Amino acid sequence: MIVIEEGETSFGAYVPDLPGCVAVGKTAEEVKQLIQEAIEFHLEDLTEKGAEISIPLSKSEYLEVSAA
Repeated sequence: MIVIEEGETSFGAYVPDLPGCVAVGKTAEEVKQLIQEAIEFHLEDLTEKGAEISIPLSKSEYLEVSAA
């Protein structure tokens, strides 16, 4: 799972299950591509260091909330 947030001048993305794995882009599409590349590099780095890659635990859901 990735989280994409829109800022005033750019989009940011991060991976809750991979601390430190982040990307920033000018558009949502650009940041999706960049975070995909960041994930690949992050996992390669962990593998090269012999670190354990944990099973993703984060989940995402939307809830319907009544506005008062």
